[in-house]
Amino acid sequence: MKADKISYLPGQPKGVDFDQYSGYITVDAKAGRRLFYYFVESPTNASDKPLVLWLNGGPGCSSMIGAFQELGPFRINSDGKTLYKNPYAWNNAANVLFLESPAGVGFSYSKTPLGYYESGDKETAKGSYTFLVNWLQRFPHYKNRDFFITGESYAGHYVPQLAYTLLAMNKNPDHTTFINLKGIAIGNAWIDDCTGYKGMIDYFWSHALISDETHASLNKNCDYDSGNYSKACEKADGEGSLEMGYIDIYNIYAPLCLPSQSLGKINSVSIKEFDPCSDDYMDSYLNRENVQAALHVKPTNWSKCGEVEWADSPTTVLPIIRQIMASGINVWIYSGDTDGRVPVTSTRYAINLLRIPVQNHWRPWYSKGEVGGYVVGYKGGLTFVTVRGAGHLVPSYQPERALTMFSAFLQGKLPK
Repeated sequence: MKADKISYLPGQPKGVDFDQYSGYITVDAKAGRRLFYYFVESPTNASDKPLVLWLNGGPGCSSMIGAFQELGPFRINSDGKTLYKNPYAWNNAANVLFLESPAGVGFSYSKTPLGYYESGDKETAKGSYTFLVNWLQRFPHYKNRDFFITGESYAGHYVPQLAYTLLAMNKNPDHTTFINLKGIAIGNAWIDDCTGYKGMIDYFWSHALISDETHASLNKNCDYDSGNYSKACEKADGEGSLEMGYIDIYNIYAPLCLPSQSLGKINSVSIKEFDPCSDDYMDSYLNRENVQAALHVKPTNWSKCGEVEWADSPTTVLPIIRQIMASGINVWIYSGDTDGRVPVTSTRYAINLLRIPVQNHWRPWYSKGEVGGYVVGYKGGLTFVTVRGAGHLVPSYQPERALTMFSAFLQGKLPK
């Protein structure tokens, strides 16, 4: 633990009042798999606050996206060298652990080829669980904390699968590490293939991105249930892409990153106006030699998302979500309502497949006097929350609203 402590991140602002750590945890000694983590404690009452794990999706995308573009304590300036503070960081409410998983993602790696070839949902859940057990050996004072798993996008697979693995291992009398899981929360979560694709098409049409004719053709020719797509379906899909034009599908109303805006001098920054070129800044910063040294990683060509061979991916994780709810664990699914990649319609269609009665009816919730989004609670511990004006990366576009929602989640209360 002491060796993993970060004394100073290059370019960090003055007045950093929390401890941060990073390093590797071995999850498979034979294959040589080592997973990288970045951990930030809360600046106030860290010893009394829960432990939260954050996972980005992909599959194959780095959780440093969450750390430096979304909910982490810092954002990266447009010079790609310096950082500025995020006043709405989630470590205001919890101690937050970012994990890059599986091996081959970000700074995580394998010393042998075997460690890469076995990537998939099952191996990722197994590796992430082993990481947690071994990480708690390094940070033993967190063993009895309330624990929450969060993530977004394809973490709609990662989060429930890890939670299911954890709950199963907690029941194993031969296993000595009990992890006190209290809840899971997934943003713009890919949880069911059929409703995922159907929801995208309906979202495009309802938000005036494609024509009536293309929408009708897609619904007629695309068999979302079987996943078998005809040539007529592919033709309609191509027509839809042309009709939409060049937009950011992850936030349909967001500006694009233009060449003139990219890496250079420090522009004026506002945490509430997400910079569309942030990917470029992050790539530059995390590939700096002094940054990698400060993070205790071996010299690496870090990339946001990598090509990872994927062995298994079920078409739906809804049965797993149902089992987690049956174990008494709170499940939150939240959705930025300007995301076209895993849109709010996809999530609503997927939740409807669970056929769970509504307990707390649809209503607005507020953040600083404005409607932050909408919330509905279901019997059995499932909560669905929308975040108004947020894209696929909810805390990037609506950081204040995201923190309001996250704080309510930790308290086990619906946002007001």
